[in-house]
Amino acid sequence: MSGRRRWKFSDGLLLSMLVALAIGAAWHVWASIMTVGIEDEEQSHVLIAPLVVVWLAWLRRDRFRFVGPRWSWAGPAVALAGIGLMWFGERNLFEVFEQLGAIFLLVGAILSIIGVRLAAHLYPSFGAMIFLLHVPGMFRQDIALPLQNASAQITEWTLGMLQFPIERAGNQLLINGVEVGIAEACNGMRMVSALALVSYAFVFSVPMRNWVRVLILAASPLVALAVNVLRLAPTTLMYGYTEADTAKLFHDVSGWAALLVALAVLWAFLALLRWLEVPIAPIKVARA
Repeated sequence: MSGRRRWKFSDGLLLSMLVALAIGAAWHVWASIMTVGIEDEEQSHVLIAPLVVVWLAWLRRDRFRFVGPRWSWAGPAVALAGIGLMWFGERNLFEVFEQLGAIFLLVGAILSIIGVRLAAHLYPSFGAMIFLLHVPGMFRQDIALPLQNASAQITEWTLGMLQFPIERAGNQLLINGVEVGIAEACNGMRMVSALALVSYAFVFSVPMRNWVRVLILAASPLVALAVNVLRLAPTTLMYGYTEADTAKLFHDVSGWAALLVALAVLWAFLALLRWLEVPIAPIKVARA
């Protein structure tokens, strides 16, 4: 299990087989992850997480040319840990442990073939797998409720400044005689989860120093709030002045469009740092 050699077709075939077996062994968990992601928009980030995992690995595909496969016993060890986590989660009704176990099982299958050294080069891709987890209900409430309050207050102020007749009672906005609940129009939880994933993909897709990566990731909740209000103001107007079906369609489409706006904000922030001549490019280390 410790031999190192060049990549062969058999390595790719064996890797594909082990990945398929790992997914098949935990199929009920993966099916649950995707089903909830489709049905619950606050968990919709899990639908784009696989794309980010593949994208970050694709950006680092040149590593495969310089680092050959090194079969490792670390893979089976991680896979066994995943089986243990799934068993514990299923036995104690802890969904997040079941999901984490399925991820560990998949990582163990991959690690068994590619080895620890290549896995270290692909760490952003493995790290993105954490976004496959559903956000626990208690944690979601801790985030969603403050977001509802902040979004309602800022939206009321914004539309009021634009001379729209709007009133607020708690998290309920009243416009043109129509009540709009912030939870209905978008409480921002979806934006926080999805934007955190988009920010993660952004910082590991563009060469930059680690402190810049940390800064952007730390600022992502504030960007999510700003973009959510930018989306919420016209959504509230749609609910107040158009048919409910039209407003619902706008709500759904604008949710995904908001991610593109957030990505543009991140690019603008990076451009601002460059304009200010802040050193953001990674330091190149000379090799002897």
